[in-house]
Amino acid sequence: MKNYAKFFAPFLLALFGLTPAAFSQTQTPPKAPANAKPHVRTITAFVTLDRSQYQLQFAETAKFLGYAKTVFESRGYTVETLRIVTQPFPDYTKDLSTDDAIRFFKNLDGLADQHHVRLSIGSAYLSGNDGDAQADLLAAVLQNTKNIFGNLAITKDSGINWPAVNAAARLIKKLSETTEHSEGNFHFAANASVPPYSPFFPGAYHTGAGHQFAIGLASAGLLTTAAQNAPDLAAAKRQIVDAFYNAAFDVEDAALRIDREQGWIYMGLDLSPASSQGASIGAAIEAISRQPLGSSGTMTAVGVITSALKDIGARRTGYSGVMLPVLEDPTLADRWNQGRLSLDQLLSYSAVCATGLDTIPLPGDTTVEELARIIGDVATLSVKWNKPLSARLLPVKEKHAGEMTEFTDPFLINGLIRPVPGKEQVQ
Repeated sequence: MKNYAKFFAPFLLALFGLTPAAFSQTQTPPKAPANAKPHVRTITAFVTLDRSQYQLQFAETAKFLGYAKTVFESRGYTVETLRIVTQPFPDYTKDLSTDDAIRFFKNLDGLADQHHVRLSIGSAYLSGNDGDAQADLLAAVLQNTKNIFGNLAITKDSGINWPAVNAAARLIKKLSETTEHSEGNFHFAANASVPPYSPFFPGAYHTGAGHQFAIGLASAGLLTTAAQNAPDLAAAKRQIVDAFYNAAFDVEDAALRIDREQGWIYMGLDLSPASSQGASIGAAIEAISRQPLGSSGTMTAVGVITSALKDIGARRTGYSGVMLPVLEDPTLADRWNQGRLSLDQLLSYSAVCATGLDTIPLPGDTTVEELARIIGDVATLSVKWNKPLSARLLPVKEKHAGEMTEFTDPFLINGLIRPVPGKEQVQ
């Protein structure tokens, strides 16, 4: 048994009911350099699009994002992506036919490609009127573009919008059947109580005046480094607060400089410690629980991280909580493939974290009704606890439970397709 097990075993035996043997299976994540800065996952600009001058707006916004990127790079940050978010797309397509709207979005997609940015066209169903037509148009846009993301609001006025839940399920099913490798659903989320001005896609949208921006970090590695080797949960929380306090205010200082010099309003930092294939939120959780993800103690570790992030006093926006994207995170993908994580477990962790169900691979024969039930569970949990959650579900055409996905998107890790909960018992 490793030496640290002798030291920590009494504490964790009492806390989680663990055996000493469990420690021998736990690997401490590699420690990052103390002076390493998290990557900036995204600088996201929010624009109120005017169809009469959208090309000029796009060019001006891309120029602003380029300036913001330069400021962060001058401070030693790596900036991974630049993104633009419009107001909800029905606001500027309501007088267009479906064919004309699709042509317009193809033009926008071309502009996004030209300027090397990603684009979110905001939410469908925010008004609740003409929702099926909005969902159908969003599906058509995502089928015909490569840089555009979108979402659909499944809650309204602190309640569940059940027609929107069903529309989201139909949209997901359509994208799974009509996009290559069923990857269109990577660009779509069903939003439950998600606030505006999140910099992260696909849940991002805004309803304000525009000319605003927000920052999102790829900070899972920072979180892992901060949490490891803590003697107890209280120390783990303190170490996370210290690390994220320094990072958050350094980012805020740079962002406020951009605000002053460019006249774009800084909305805040989404503190969610986004993961990547090189830095895992799963590894950070295991550094705290000292058990494989999915074991007893996982909920506690997620709660510790969430509590720590809430104590950061910097200007915040978006989710600002723990994200668990199964197929964007190497540790999460491994634990999913091993059967240690399930859809229901991930949903239960959402009671104390942020995202809901993110990049969940499902069989291609998952029905609209089954998708609606899963999305409805996410909406119910969101309304119950008044917290932002979303569902990004990835049913794969002609794939069955027990098979591996064959995604080609570089941001996705291929994983094992598992049965829809309950379906494995009903044959």
